[in-house]
Amino acid sequence: MPRTREQIEQAAREAADYIENLSDDEVEFHPAPDLAALGLALAAVSASEANLAGTVAVARANGRSWSEIGMVLGVSKQAAAKRYPEPVLPR
Repeated sequence: MPRTREQIEQAAREAADYIENLSDDEVEFHPAPDLAALGLALAAVSASEANLAGTVAVARANGRSWSEIGMVLGVSKQAAAKRYPEPVLPR
């Protein structure tokens, strides 16, 4: 099941913290280069999700419908609107 953007961002933060706090003994038991590569890949997913959300927001600001956005993303308009809710602007 796909994770939400917030879940991906949280996982990326937790992975970075875990890798950063490995002790010397743990580095011998857990090879850090492969874990670091996993953390970097997760950070890239997080950054891509943030970029995608920003691009969806721009498309909505430019008047694009959820149907159009969903078609490009390969999901229903309801799924697109649920995954990328519009921010509530302060009054």
